[in-house]
Amino acid sequence: MNDKRSSIVGFALIGIILLLFTWYNSKQAEKRLQQENMVRDSLATVAALEGSTSETEEPAADAADAARNIPEENDYQDQFLREASLAETEWYTLENDKLAVKISSKGAQPYEVRIKNYYTYDSLDLFLVRPDKSLFDLELNTNQWLNTSDLHFRAVENTDSTLTLRLQFEEDAWVDAIYSLASDSHTLGYHLHFVGMDKVLDRRTGQMTLKWVLDVPRLEKGYQNERNYSGVAYKYLANNEVKTLGKRRDHAEEHFNSTIRWFGFQQQFFSTILVAENGFPAGTLVNRFYPENDAERNLMQSGAEMTVALDTRSEDFTIPFLFYFGPNHFYTLKSYGEDFEKIIPLGGKVIGTISRYVIIPTFNWLSKFISSYGLIILILTIMIKLVISPLTWKSYMSSAKMRVLKPEIDKINEKYPRQEDAMKKQQATMDLYRRAGVSMWGGCLPILLQFPILWAMFRFFPASIELRQQGFLWCHDLSAYDSILDLGFKIPLYGDHVSLFALLMGVSMWGYSKMTMSQQASTQTMPGMEFMQVWLMPIMMVFICNNLSAGLSYYYLLSNLITIGQNWAIRKWFVDEDKIYENLKKKANSKEPPKKSKFQQRLDAAYKAQQEQLKQQNKNR
Repeated sequence: MNDKRSSIVGFALIGIILLLFTWYNSKQAEKRLQQENMVRDSLATVAALEGSTSETEEPAADAADAARNIPEENDYQDQFLREASLAETEWYTLENDKLAVKISSKGAQPYEVRIKNYYTYDSLDLFLVRPDKSLFDLELNTNQWLNTSDLHFRAVENTDSTLTLRLQFEEDAWVDAIYSLASDSHTLGYHLHFVGMDKVLDRRTGQMTLKWVLDVPRLEKGYQNERNYSGVAYKYLANNEVKTLGKRRDHAEEHFNSTIRWFGFQQQFFSTILVAENGFPAGTLVNRFYPENDAERNLMQSGAEMTVALDTRSEDFTIPFLFYFGPNHFYTLKSYGEDFEKIIPLGGKVIGTISRYVIIPTFNWLSKFISSYGLIILILTIMIKLVISPLTWKSYMSSAKMRVLKPEIDKINEKYPRQEDAMKKQQATMDLYRRAGVSMWGGCLPILLQFPILWAMFRFFPASIELRQQGFLWCHDLSAYDSILDLGFKIPLYGDHVSLFALLMGVSMWGYSKMTMSQQASTQTMPGMEFMQVWLMPIMMVFICNNLSAGLSYYYLLSNLITIGQNWAIRKWFVDEDKIYENLKKKANSKEPPKKSKFQQRLDAAYKAQQEQLKQQNKNR
């Protein structure tokens, strides 16, 4: 197979996959407005999160909610709870070098969480939890169903790093919500301490329900790109498997009967995660995306309704939890030992292994010495090209051998011009390749072996927080698309802007294809192959990359330019095609019979069967 066909195989496979990926996203976007008014969160707490419900719109509720006797405000059986329902809301702040967490006495829940040292795309403070955009609630059965989000806890301890809020049920029975914020950490400890509650909790229930619904804000430049990498992640306790829910889907919902260690509301570069030390035995996770033109710049609404086991017979017990509010930085997430790093979409086993153990370590090592991420990508690209240069050499040499054998192939074609001699012509061609020591697949396999690296880079750049808000040349943010012209209207599959890196990448791809075609001008090509390689694939890649990370387009641009330079240098200084032709011709004219492969043996058998069939047909005539 010549170099041109080898390149086609490579570009076609990755191009088709990416084109289908983009087409699917566009179709989903078309459905979003139609589904917006139909989709409602299945959790009963959504209505409370949104603040109120109109007269014509009822909050979602399941049969279990309808059967519960949830008290109205002030309808409590004892004085402590009545006082808790009437108290004024107070706020408390825990702060370290990485987080500023504001906690509300109402429900003892996180009210506002700001991530320090990071900013939104438009240079505003970065909040993962915003005021009145989160509802964190515990539903308890104390012979009547009550929700902690309706009740005010009172502070019994408040220091710079710890906060204890108490909900009193009786003189000697209460629940403490204990928050602790360690220095230099993105984690917030959250423990529920039950004291004397064995006399209060309904022992027939043996569990409570933890509900959390969060309106996740938009933080990045491109809505579609941020949405593609956002959703709900969760980890099973039994096998440590981490899965995601809701990515690239307008609405998603999952019910669980297996224990979950943690769940997280994941954005492209930041996550909000809740870990249960004892696990969640069962529950439901939901996610739905807001439209791009949402007035409050909400990205998605994520919710969880999880079962938490209670030791209702114990006088004193604690249920430990842990919040994570922070960046999706691989080594930061990995440092907590909870497999948080698996939420970063780096690919499956093969691709993910390359990303985690080769690309990310190399990328971070280079960042210790170089401040410009544009230069880091350049050096990383050169290093990758050097590593795979043996494959590049092998591919080029195989193509050169195919090219110089063209005169011999022409002789075979002249010898067997008739259609009925196609099998014999194929047999003679294979025999020539075998005698000359040339493999038909010698040019394809090296390119196919490079695919895992190409795909790993495709997954790495859009998910790499290191590139976030890092400028290079005209691009202000290598993690988002670069735009040299805002069109003011959308072109299907392309977008409403013009990315210069994507255009340059397309031009470099066109130049590489033209170079390959000129080198293979003397070889026989399939009909339409030249148009597909030289024009269709570059145009298709420009459409695909226009809305993706500028760092990714920049990497492909560099990769194409370096490959062009490698091929030019190999042909000019390292390959003597006349000498190759003489060596191949000598091998081909050797009288020593070549060893036949199994494929050649099957081809010979098929040819003999065809000849027997033709003889039989001639006899019958």
